[in-house]
Amino acid sequence: AEEEIKVAPSGQKGFIETTIAGGVGGACLVLSGHPLDTIKVRMQTMKVVKGEIPMYTSAFDCARKTVQKEGFFGLYKGVTAPLPAVTPMYALCFFGYEFGKRIFTTEESYKELHLLPIAAAGATSAIFSTPIQAPQERVKCVMQVQQTAKYSGSVDCARTLLKEGGMTSLYRGFWSTMARDGLASAFYFSTYEFCKNKFAGDDGSVSPIGTLTAGGIAGMFNWLFAIPLDTLKSKLQVAPDGVYPNGIRSVFVDVMKTEGPGALFRGLGPIMLRAFPANAACFLGYETAIKIIYW
Repeated sequence: AEEEIKVAPSGQKGFIETTIAGGVGGACLVLSGHPLDTIKVRMQTMKVVKGEIPMYTSAFDCARKTVQKEGFFGLYKGVTAPLPAVTPMYALCFFGYEFGKRIFTTEESYKELHLLPIAAAGATSAIFSTPIQAPQERVKCVMQVQQTAKYSGSVDCARTLLKEGGMTSLYRGFWSTMARDGLASAFYFSTYEFCKNKFAGDDGSVSPIGTLTAGGIAGMFNWLFAIPLDTLKSKLQVAPDGVYPNGIRSVFVDVMKTEGPGALFRGLGPIMLRAFPANAACFLGYETAIKIIYW
C-alpha cells in the first residue's frame, strides 16, 4: 500500500507554492509556443471564399509568408500581450486547480486517480484565469491578424480598444473564453495527472523526460477538445464591432452557413504542433519550480 501511494500523484500543495510555480510554467509556455500560436490565429481568422484560393493554404505556407513579409519576429507579433498576462494567468490557473482539488477530490480519490473529480477540479481553474485570459486573448488575436501598423504594440492596442469601445470591447469573448478554458482544463489536468502517474518510477519520482512527455500529451488533449470553441472565440474577438450581435452564437451560425463544420477545426495542425512542446515546457517549468520551492 505504501508503494502505491508513492507512485500516485503528489496530492495537495500549498496555494502560494502552486501559484508561483504556475507562473513559471506559464512563462515557459509562451516563449516556446507563441510562433505557432500566431500561425494558428491567422489561419483561424482568415476569410475563406468558396472557389477562391485562401490567403494561407497550410501552416507551413502561413509561416513562410509571415516570415517573408514581416521577418522572423513577425511570428512573435503580439507576444507582449500574453507574456505579462499569461504568467499571472497560469499562476491563477494552477491556483484554481489546487482550489478545485480541495472541493472535488479527496486524498483517496486523488491517489486512486479518479479522473472525473480531477477533471472537475481542472475546469474550476477557468473561473480564476478567465478575467486575465479574456482581455489578453482579445489584444493578442487583434495584434496577430493586423496586416498594417494600426497599433504600435499590445499596450497601444488595449488602450485603443478601451477608448473606442470601453471595457465591453476589451473583454469581448469573455464567456466563450471561459467555456473554452473550462472544457480544455478539464482534459488538461486530468490527462497530465494520468500520464504522470503512468510514467512514475518505483520510488514515485518522475524523470524530466516523463514530465515533458506527460505535459505534451496533456497539451494535445487540452486543444483537441477545445479547438472548435477556440476558433469561434478568435473570430468573435477579431471581428469589427457589430458583426456578431449575439456573440459566439452568431459566429457559429455564420461559420456553418459560409464555411461549413470543417472551419471549426482550421488551424488544428499548428495547434497540435505547438501544444506538445509548449505544454511540455510549461509542466517542466512548473515541476522544476515546485522542486526548488520545496527543496
